[in-house]
Amino acid sequence: MTDILEFIQRHPWLIGALVAVTVLTVWTELQRFTQKFANLSPAQLVQVMNSESPLLLDVREANEVQGGLIGNARHIPLGDLGKRIGELDKSLNKKVVAYCRSGNRSTTACRLLEKHNFTDVAHLQGGIMAWESANLPLKGK
Repeated sequence: MTDILEFIQRHPWLIGALVAVTVLTVWTELQRFTQKFANLSPAQLVQVMNSESPLLLDVREANEVQGGLIGNARHIPLGDLGKRIGELDKSLNKKVVAYCRSGNRSTTACRLLEKHNFTDVAHLQGGIMAWESANLPLKGK
């Protein structure tokens, strides 16, 4: 026990980093566990596109979109989504699937959509990178 206390006294920055990483990991897992929106794989998104005609929402930046869009996706960068969310009001009760480059920004977009009372929200897990890895087509490429 004295060895542990001595270690803690000699390495406060290391202990602080350990505590910070632990807290951030727990926070991230709690957010993931309590999320209401679905995580769709590229194959699942294809099934949804074939059966439900969802609104696809591309939240990448303008320079990222030059490589192409999935289907007839609507492009609204994540930074502008809060200001332009009214443009999506017609889709409040429709399935909305957000995607970005890797899947991180689209989770933020899904949370924002849920806060604005969108009822059926999902995101493409792995983003456009997963879509391309599955050899699925992009429009405008």
